[in-house]
Amino acid sequence: MSKRVVANFVQALLAVLAGNAAYLLLMPHLPPVARHTPFRMDLGLLVDFWLCLLAFGVSKAAWRQLRGAETGKR
Repeated sequence: MSKRVVANFVQALLAVLAGNAAYLLLMPHLPPVARHTPFRMDLGLLVDFWLCLLAFGVSKAAWRQLRGAETGKR
């Protein structure tokens, strides 16, 4: 596998872990409708997915900034 594929996989894995951790920390403070019930499709899943997507976007932006700083570009 190429380095880029491995890097994308690691970024996605870390984003899912970070998003789920954020959701678990926020869940007690969310309204009941936004809390996930196991084995059901509900708004809680959407909130969890959104947090994972947000974490992925932040990791991609940070990766681009880091790569740009290494090569002298911005």
